[in-house]
Amino acid sequence: MSSKETCGSPRRFLPAVAAGIALAGFFPKVAHAQSASGEAACWQTIAPFFSPPPEFAGELGAYRSPLRFADGSPVETPEDWGRRRAEILQQWHALMGTWPPLITDPEVEVLETQRRENFEQRQVRFRWTPNEWTTGYLLIPDGEKPRPAVVAVYYEPETAIGLGKEYRDFAYQLARRGFVALSLGTTEATAARTYALYYPDIDHAEVQPLSMLAYAAANAWYVLAQCPAVDSQRIGIVGHSFGGKWAMFASCLFDKYACAAWSDPGIVFDDRPSVNYWEPWYLGYHPRPWRKRGLITEENPARGLYPQLLAAGRDLHELHALMAPRPFLVSGGSEDPPRRWIPLNHAIAVNRLLGQANRVAMTNRAEHSPNEQSNAQIYAFFESFLMKTSARD
Repeated sequence: MSSKETCGSPRRFLPAVAAGIALAGFFPKVAHAQSASGEAACWQTIAPFFSPPPEFAGELGAYRSPLRFADGSPVETPEDWGRRRAEILQQWHALMGTWPPLITDPEVEVLETQRRENFEQRQVRFRWTPNEWTTGYLLIPDGEKPRPAVVAVYYEPETAIGLGKEYRDFAYQLARRGFVALSLGTTEATAARTYALYYPDIDHAEVQPLSMLAYAAANAWYVLAQCPAVDSQRIGIVGHSFGGKWAMFASCLFDKYACAAWSDPGIVFDDRPSVNYWEPWYLGYHPRPWRKRGLITEENPARGLYPQLLAAGRDLHELHALMAPRPFLVSGGSEDPPRRWIPLNHAIAVNRLLGQANRVAMTNRAEHSPNEQSNAQIYAFFESFLMKTSARD
């Protein structure tokens, strides 16, 4: 789809529109057409990345298979997987802390509106946890038909709308391509160097902060779903680094997201400095004073849930499996090199059981930072899976 195509119209949506919200199913259904040539070009861009290189094909490593129940019995049918999926989700929520009730009928306040290129940019405010409000940016392309949409998450919302570092402007670029985009970030927490969300408060958190970020993104889904410009069955999520972790947990733990792209978050546990799930603002929360930031050492050990997860042999490939059969892309850089296909093969195995192919993709670059090519691959992924279903399936 070219950036000149238009569909969907900007309309105010306060109070909330609650009716007609449907679950994203096994694959997003699309009501409007996309040019065959444009669709084919997008798919050709991304298709090669759904297959691991030969040296990693079928390699499962030492990761515990998601296709075994907690009691060790095998998952052999799609019906079995439904029960196993519920078991994984229940176990991780029990470990990380149970979410508060979702805010499914949000009130969205439009603070400011401005015109940019082929879309309207609205600064919006809404409650994303029971006791916290956030301010972000909603970008709505011109036109009348309901659009696919993508949530972009980062340290603050300005970067994704083009007011920050280069090649992190996901919301802006997607809006130019015809997607409704909602850009969100943890501005105040980032300024305080606490980064994440803490419920009910930072000194008494009952949910691991990274899971609480996922909860907030789940509530953001409802903000988009009630927007008249959005097709609620076609909402994805994207983020880089910190935002990549956030997008990964949100899409894995909340199945209404139709697809997701995770840019170099570190998709499994590792001792690399940037794959730092042990920090208190991710999965290592403990009451303050917090451990000194940095690598785990005898003098500066990990605390909280993270060391318990390692001791129990758990890893994030279990969460990846929760995506099946929804598609996802790992836009890998220095933290997610090609060997990450080993844990990703477990998600491929789950999809195979469900009779699905082309659901798990990874691209690779040398550097952590996104670049023009890696972002083009991300946009082609969203255009392929949210703009129109295809005969490729």
